[in-house]
Amino acid sequence: MSQETKCVETVADFFGCDVFNDDVMKARLPKGVYKTVVRTKTLGVPLDPDVADVVANAMKDWAIEKGATHFTHWFQPMTGITAEKHDSFISPTTNGSVILEFSGKELVKGEPDASSFPSGGLRATFEARGYTAWDPTSNCFVKDGSLYIPTAFCSYTGEVLDKKTPLLRSMEVVNEQALRILRLFGNTKATRVTTTVGPEQEYFLVDKKLYDQREDLIMTGRTLFGAKAPKGQELEDHYFGNIKQRVSDFMKDLDKELWKLGVFAKTKHNEVAPAQHELAPVFTTSNIAADQNQLTMEIMKKIALKHGLVCLLHEKPYAGVNGSGKHNNWSISSNDGQNLLDPGATPMENLQFLTFLCAIIKGVHEYSDLLRISAASAGNDHRLGANEAPPAIISMFVGDELQAVLDAIESGTTMKSEDVEFVIGVDALPNFKKDATDRNRTSPFAFTGNKFEFRMLGSADSISCTNVMLNTIVAEELSQFADVLEPAKENGNFEEELHKLFVKTIKEHKQVIFNGNGYSDEWVEEAVNVRKLPNYVSTVDCLPHYTDDKNVKMFEKFKVYTKTEIEARQEILLENYSKVINIEALTMVDMVNKQILPASMSYTKEVCDMVASKKAIGLEGGVEEELAKKLACLTSSLDAQVKDLECKLCDASNHEETIYTYARYYRDEVFANMQSLRAVADELETIVAEKSWPFPTYSKLLFNI
Repeated sequence: MSQETKCVETVADFFGCDVFNDDVMKARLPKGVYKTVVRTKTLGVPLDPDVADVVANAMKDWAIEKGATHFTHWFQPMTGITAEKHDSFISPTTNGSVILEFSGKELVKGEPDASSFPSGGLRATFEARGYTAWDPTSNCFVKDGSLYIPTAFCSYTGEVLDKKTPLLRSMEVVNEQALRILRLFGNTKATRVTTTVGPEQEYFLVDKKLYDQREDLIMTGRTLFGAKAPKGQELEDHYFGNIKQRVSDFMKDLDKELWKLGVFAKTKHNEVAPAQHELAPVFTTSNIAADQNQLTMEIMKKIALKHGLVCLLHEKPYAGVNGSGKHNNWSISSNDGQNLLDPGATPMENLQFLTFLCAIIKGVHEYSDLLRISAASAGNDHRLGANEAPPAIISMFVGDELQAVLDAIESGTTMKSEDVEFVIGVDALPNFKKDATDRNRTSPFAFTGNKFEFRMLGSADSISCTNVMLNTIVAEELSQFADVLEPAKENGNFEEELHKLFVKTIKEHKQVIFNGNGYSDEWVEEAVNVRKLPNYVSTVDCLPHYTDDKNVKMFEKFKVYTKTEIEARQEILLENYSKVINIEALTMVDMVNKQILPASMSYTKEVCDMVASKKAIGLEGGVEEELAKKLACLTSSLDAQVKDLECKLCDASNHEETIYTYARYYRDEVFANMQSLRAVADELETIVAEKSWPFPTYSKLLFNI
């Protein structure tokens, strides 16, 4: 008896099915129009309005077939999340019915209200006009019944108001400067150099019913109160452990939705802390990676709700266990197939690799403040420097083998590799083995074989800012190198000047390289006092350096930002920092006054009643009396602390001389008071009966999925 074979749908069958990608364009656009769009995507050539109309019509027909009724310009304002306004395809006709239309003009440009988004003073309510402009380098897609059009966002007067535009600019400048270097090494085939990123995304899951009982989670994304659970992560049994069925079901649905949208979700696993997990994608270009990571965070939250869960993307949802980061794996590749951070297999490739490596070393040392700023937020301040994330001090890890090469270049000595002696100079370098370096998880910026992993970024952050910084910094150093080496190439002493450049760079910037334990107290001492590396412990410490002259000069040189745009971003970040802490403090006051104090007083009365009952029959108060005294003392202390915090919040307006003094006050006064208040409340939690405590404890939140 024959058995009918069941047809199983594979990922390849539906991957990217909701994306207006190259295959769809090739099938639906006239050949000439398709070629024009490809030129626009690869070379940045503007689309002719007539061509835009053809593309828009094909896009509309495709989207309608996918169930779309609306379109939206999808952009990334300086809120850290995405924004969208939806318009339907319908247009009225004279007979009272409608037709479905979508023009090239609607595809290419939109007009959202620019004054309603953070602008750092660039836009005011009386000058609200802003524009969104289609970014053809990132594919449009259909989601939730709308056609999503990735766009850039700028003001009426041209200032950049988003995170995408600077990223695109930085990608262009690193392309230009990297090509200059490749030409020096005889590469005439490559016409494009692109930075690529693979952002690993960490997150927590919590039961929705428990989440709804925690005002702090709802308002701030993290627990402002909570005593440690009897068990945390100390048994190291969660990392890479068996995935619980409920979480596995969530992950399966998440993967499928992301794959439909063309997101290269690759790896999923349990992370170190209980209820913590990670998703890692395949590398793609920086711009696409940024768009896809924003989509990933959004889809995570939506899919979690379908499973009765809430996805927490805050950097530190729970005290006492690891927080969540976003590891930004960054590399640089040419369109002739080279990874420019791969050491290569021939001497000249090795020299080319060393040129890029030295440029990165120099850039990380000179612009460490910008890299620190790219990971600065109130949420990430809880995480950096703890034994779960890199310290706030920017350093680089290169591993023993590369370190030996750099040392030999600097000293002009020889080294051995696989029984062959190499003269470290301009003639040859040893071939590097794949993954020859160890992994240093304490390093903020670690070389991992053919890429650098920037581990400081917070889990809720957009990756755009970090990659704008990286791209522009590297472009600046490559530009300086090319300015030295191009005349040397013409004069016939290229290799000699290259060697001098290596030696000079290593000698002047080697202090930023550290291959040891970044968590040790000894390293902090050495980094600050011996190597003179900056240690910006908090967001308030590092943000003032955004507008340092050297930073403004570099960004303006490459037209990535103007000074005004940098000042605006600095103001937005400082203002956001103050607002976040203000919201957290107000939430703490609310929870203490309405939940914790009433619960504590009620339980204290219950214990006191027990004492009175015992004494009424001639017994000593005993343990109940001691407990009642402790409860009364802590309750009084809690009341005093919350009143002190309320006074601090009232006094905040007296520190508004500048946006910096305001943020500094919130850091030094309000946040410090919040910590003291929490300490008392958490101690109370350990002695109040669980049935009397007003919200779910860490034991339930972390171990009830």
